[in-house]
Amino acid sequence: MTDYGHDLLFGTFTTPLVQPPMHAVDIAVAADRAGLDVVTFQDHPYQPAFHDTWTLLSFAAARTRRVHLSPNVLNLPLRQPAVMARAAASLDRLSGGRVELGIGAGAFWDAIAAMGGRRLTPGQSITALEEAIRIMRAIWAVDEKGGVRVEGEFYRVKGAKRGPAPLHNIGIWIGAYKPRILKLTGRVADGWLPSLNYLQGGPADLASMNRHIDEGAAEAGRSPAEIRRLLNVAGQFTPSGRGFLNGPPSQWAEDLAGLALEYGISGFFIAADDEQTIELFAHEVAPAVREQVAAERAHV
Repeated sequence: MTDYGHDLLFGTFTTPLVQPPMHAVDIAVAADRAGLDVVTFQDHPYQPAFHDTWTLLSFAAARTRRVHLSPNVLNLPLRQPAVMARAAASLDRLSGGRVELGIGAGAFWDAIAAMGGRRLTPGQSITALEEAIRIMRAIWAVDEKGGVRVEGEFYRVKGAKRGPAPLHNIGIWIGAYKPRILKLTGRVADGWLPSLNYLQGGPADLASMNRHIDEGAAEAGRSPAEIRRLLNVAGQFTPSGRGFLNGPPSQWAEDLAGLALEYGISGFFIAADDEQTIELFAHEVAPAVREQVAAERAHV
């Protein structure tokens, strides 16, 4: 059993299509109304079939009242980090402290280059991500003296003024799969945000990936518990069980509770584009997972 000590979060993971079955902002409103904790949207700035994610998050923040919002995950190579830090802090203040920052090192490099971004190797993209996170945290650190100065290999800031400060401590959640970026997550991030269907070995991969994060945290003098473990999940609600995350809400609850108990996952974001799925997840799955996890941990 693995427990990193975080309360469970439940949310949605949505593709921000311009012409979807259900408008992305309506999904955010439905999630807010249903009582979910977080609404997240993919970020692919090179994809003309998608709304711009940051514009969408801002619009969704104005239409919701309680739910937190995050990119899942932000495409860093097409987002300048100092400007992104100010944008995130601004939206956090305007929304009453409801913004988190899922972020990735980059993928689909042909599309990124076509938009004017730099083509980086995997190793370079991880170095750039670490530099960007350093810049963003420095922009938010309004109590520190002097301007922000970072002389990185890929990003340089030369005396930028600090601020605005976010209303709450914005969580930086990294989408990561390989050992080097997982260790980076342990060193500098607040959370880890992969997608279950990208794990070649399925849920069993979570154990080894957790170890890389824990090693990175230890190298930086941090407790592994400082890094929240989150997970994008997808499946289907059906009247009878057909497999993992393919069955009635009661089976979903058992499957997700198992991931929470065995691997310390404390946040589940369901791929959803319809209100019925959102309501089932919020009203039937989330409470049952919380109950099962609490009961099991009470016996330890």
